[in-house]
Amino acid sequence: MGKTIGLILILIGIALWVWTGFNYTKKEKIVNAGAIELSVDKQKTVSWPPYLGGIVLIAGIAVWIGSRNSHKMR
Repeated sequence: MGKTIGLILILIGIALWVWTGFNYTKKEKIVNAGAIELSVDKQKTVSWPPYLGGIVLIAGIAVWIGSRNSHKMR
């Protein structure tokens, strides 16, 4: 189980390190007066610092190595 969690964290860490964010479009209403409705598309950005991917990657490696060592001790 620990090897699987470690591998998942490693893959997520690599993905977070490579892709530092994404953009999406959100429709926002500006005017809503009865039958008349005006809206505009706004571009939104979600981003995170690249070191977050490094931290998750290192944590995944630690979990993976830790699960290998605990398996040998049994």
